[in-house]
Amino acid sequence: MSSSPVFTSRQAIETLYSTIQSEPVVCATGYISRSAQGAKDRQENFYMIGSMGLASSIALWVALCKPHKKVIALDGDGAVLMNLGNLATVGALKPKNFIHVVIDNGGYESTGNQPSHATLVPLEKIAQSAGYAYSRRVDHPAGLKKEMAAALSKKGPAFILVKVSSDTAPPSPRVHLAPEVITENFSKCLR
Repeated sequence: MSSSPVFTSRQAIETLYSTIQSEPVVCATGYISRSAQGAKDRQENFYMIGSMGLASSIALWVALCKPHKKVIALDGDGAVLMNLGNLATVGALKPKNFIHVVIDNGGYESTGNQPSHATLVPLEKIAQSAGYAYSRRVDHPAGLKKEMAAALSKKGPAFILVKVSSDTAPPSPRVHLAPEVITENFSKCLR
């Protein structure tokens, strides 16, 4: 692992989508959903519009209901800090098909880049302590590809903290679908 991140959140999300196929992905609110839509808009993406902090809770429910599918929660550091209790719930329930990917830029990028406590709190260690079977930290594309391949092939729950630098490019366009359409599309891919 290098000493500082070598890619941005948008590049990390593009890298993530290059490693997955038909897995359902529940995308956190704000720039994460927007970047996911820009990287690979598909029915298997559930774009959160509002409800910050609940992507991992929704993805956990999907994983429990669909144990034969790998399910990915695509989260942000600030969102995880808002809902730390869900790490304990995941650790207690131990869904083998749950992969929690956290994009950590150390701030609330969507609302003005206010700093988060993730710079002081090692979220991957909290996940490990909570009972995740697999917990890793990466800060470059090759590391993310390697750890995603491992998480997709192993029994979870898995946690991958992706350290990124702040993105100075303009944000991706807002999610273009209405919440009802997002829900219907996502439901279809789970049937």
